[in-house]
Amino acid sequence: MFVPFLTRRETSIARRAGDAGGDAGGDSGGDSGGGDSGSSGDSGSGHDSSGDDSDSSEGAANGTPGGTISAGGSSTSIFTGGSGGGKNVTIPSGQTFAGRHAGGATRDQIFGSKTFGSGYPGYNTRGVNGRGFPFWFWPLSWGSDPGHGANAAYLYTNEYGDPNNSSRPGGPIVMAAFQSKYNATTFRLVSDNQTVTDLIPVITSGCSQNLSSNGTTPTAFSAIDAAPEQVVQYYRASSLALTLDGYNNSATFAPEGSTADTPLPTGIDDGLLGCLNNTIGQSAPLVDGTTQLAGPDSRAVGFVLLLLCMLHLL
Repeated sequence: MFVPFLTRRETSIARRAGDAGGDAGGDSGGDSGGGDSGSSGDSGSGHDSSGDDSDSSEGAANGTPGGTISAGGSSTSIFTGGSGGGKNVTIPSGQTFAGRHAGGATRDQIFGSKTFGSGYPGYNTRGVNGRGFPFWFWPLSWGSDPGHGANAAYLYTNEYGDPNNSSRPGGPIVMAAFQSKYNATTFRLVSDNQTVTDLIPVITSGCSQNLSSNGTTPTAFSAIDAAPEQVVQYYRASSLALTLDGYNNSATFAPEGSTADTPLPTGIDDGLLGCLNNTIGQSAPLVDGTTQLAGPDSRAVGFVLLLLCMLHLL
């Protein structure tokens, strides 16, 4: 699996329009924000990532049980370090976003880029409107547009509710701050409550050598402390982001494909950035590949049919 900031992309794998692989986060602006906007979920894996053909059910076997989320009408377990996968299915009638596809994406597809909408199998444009849920989780909601204009419309959509929408899988969007013990560098993890809660102990344990404190806790989302122009990396179909305090990516509010990503500031704690990115990529919670959507209970349907037949005979 290609890990941004840490591993070198194999030169034998041709770079495609949607093959961002998350490298936008660490290339110091070498990649265009528009060009990488649609990381199609290949994430350096070098293979098609449509998700429809994946039948992997390794998530439970290879991961550590985390919390549970409500997705597609079912309460299902998630696993830190799990493989994900499973079948790409259609959300049934009567459930939120009925008719859209969900599931099928694997951990090899977890990295996006700096662009909102990256990391979706089959997409190479920014934005998240009308899309399915390859990892089951909904994309982030950044709240209301503070006045950035038409080019920011793709960021500020109410399709998935406000950041405090408790019905999203994993709960409302929250944040957790991670500050370097060597300088003032501060990164923030932004995602649903369950994801952030599950990742905090993994990060504080794995990156303790770079952190000023191991006592971070989830806090309510604040557009003042974490904004889309501060994102250095999206993960898991833009349902999870890592932001950097003080960073301002000019490509975020520019016309799509017109502006390169702003380089990351010099003097930041690159060691902490690499550790955070690697840990999130390896451990972000995924739904077990064996998860099935809720649908009509076949036994209940059979009972109803039998009852109707009996009534007809009376």
